[in-house]
Amino acid sequence: MPRSKLVLLQLEATLGEQISARELADIAGGDPFLCLRLLREAESHRVQRLGHETTTPLGAVMQLGTDTFRRLLLDSPETDENNKGLAACEARAYLARHLALRWGTGRADVSPDEIAMAALLSEMGELLLWLFAQELPEAAEAALHSGRSARSLQAQVDMCGFRFKDLTLKCALIWHLPSLLTQLIRGVDNTRANLSRACVDAARHLSSGGPADPALPSDIAEAKHIIPSASLEWLTEQLPGLNEEQIAAIARKAADLLDPSHQ
Repeated sequence: MPRSKLVLLQLEATLGEQISARELADIAGGDPFLCLRLLREAESHRVQRLGHETTTPLGAVMQLGTDTFRRLLLDSPETDENNKGLAACEARAYLARHLALRWGTGRADVSPDEIAMAALLSEMGELLLWLFAQELPEAAEAALHSGRSARSLQAQVDMCGFRFKDLTLKCALIWHLPSLLTQLIRGVDNTRANLSRACVDAARHLSSGGPADPALPSDIAEAKHIIPSASLEWLTEQLPGLNEEQIAAIARKAADLLDPSHQ
């Protein structure tokens, strides 16, 4: 995304050579395209050296070094921020990352950054379509908004013949992304993968329907199953942009789903 180059240049103007690896990792962590490119480059180096899999932005920066990171970023082509579909999808991926960091911390996960990276990259298939085959996600959106398809996944299958998430997983296989990240992106098989999926689902519902989206209470209830020690109110508070009334309403509906007698 164009903003990533701007942030780097601003940091260089302010800090010079004192930019830390964590600050560079934060730039990558907020940009799914840059994060993917950085990860693929780090993995190619890892294979040559037979090191551990690189599963976080910080790990990728440490693997490559700051000079290589800077070159990769500044030499990368920029996306078109005027592409509204791409911008909306990218914002949704960023929101999923935010939730993964918050909910992952609430779960005391061994590495919330890994779940956040998986959540950020989970929309990569759709992002690539907005870049190179825009007519496909546009057709799926039209089917959803017209009522011809009841859900976004069904609209994707009806109009394109495949789920966009399947494209993400296919690309992860082709690009030899770390197996742990691929498992987390798939969103099944274990608690951490389920958490990543819950973050992606909640981000999609909040982005498409806002605080009143009827699926949000189900997302919060699912998060409660994954993080039983967290309160429904705390889980809901991690959704950005909600006021106290909206938080209370979503938490109350989630409680009703978990225990119908709560009503």
